Amino acid sequence: MANDITFRISTTRFDEDYAPSSSSRITTNFANLARGEHRQQNLRNALAMIDRRVNDLVGGGADTYRVELDIVSAHLQFDDDAGADREFPLLEVLDIHVVDTATGERHQGIVGNNFSSYLRDYDFSVLLPAANADGGPFTLPDDFGILHGKLFQHFLGSAAYRERYTQSPVVCISVSTSRTYRRTGVEHPVLGFEYEQDSFSLTDEYFGKMGLQVRYFMPHGSVAPLAFYFEGDLLADYSDLQLAGTIATMETFQKIYRPEIYNAHSPAGEVFRPTLEHDDFTRTDIAYDREERSRLGITQGRYTEEHFVTPHRAVLDAWLVADALPTR
Repeated sequence: MANDITFRISTTRFDEDYAPSSSSRITTNFANLARGEHRQQNLRNALAMIDRRVNDLVGGGADTYRVELDIVSAHLQFDDDAGADREFPLLEVLDIHVVDTATGERHQGIVGNNFSSYLRDYDFSVLLPAANADGGPFTLPDDFGILHGKLFQHFLGSAAYRERYTQSPVVCISVSTSRTYRRTGVEHPVLGFEYEQDSFSLTDEYFGKMGLQVRYFMPHGSVAPLAFYFEGDLLADYSDLQLAGTIATMETFQKIYRPEIYNAHSPAGEVFRPTLEHDDFTRTDIAYDREERSRLGITQGRYTEEHFVTPHRAVLDAWLVADALPTR
């Protein structure tokens, strides 16, 4: 049954000339930056922020390294289905290279970083609201995130992924505003101070179904911890330069999209409860509309229902019942 699906990977350079493809989620961080009248300046400013931050993290000169980003698009293909919806844009992540500006040497960074998924839009913006439409106690559907998790793990085990990437991905996103975080006493030279959450968030559990565990770190020079979702050992499996590339990239996005948390004037203390209600912060020069992103998440979730979940429901249900998709 698992042989009925394969994956095709395409890559797009993310630079000041980037324009989103027709299959990219328009709520994705990098796609959102590349819209509107000031799109090129937005991109140029964001990339400059990333370069400054990676050099700051590794303690080199101001321009010792620069970061090159590629958008990795994974397209799922139903091999035995010749219909119009045979292929679907399953997910997008970022691949990072850190370039030594003196020698030109390109160091492989970490793939993953930003994580974009139409199916996640469906789960959170269509399936979950439908399960709670009656206004009663919060209900989580029994199969919530199961399909998404199986497909993600199947992608990591696919020939398409393994032929290109030798390491497991790391997804780096914002902390949850519904949780409280406390320092553990662990400190890493690049990742900084570790925090622990008071309980697993819905996002933590969702990524858990993808086979990823979570740790939270506030890098030196940062004002709030980031969430790192990974397989294996986050501290041992990646070099300091690789971790610096991920931090520089994702912290830049969060400063733009959640400045109340990541561009606040005061850093997180021993105990930290993130909130978007703070007014003691500085906005970047890059505009972002959070309300639009929420609306588009619903639109994209319904698109997924129409072009992926509904036309392939019989096959997808069979995979869920038979537990046919292999894990790594």
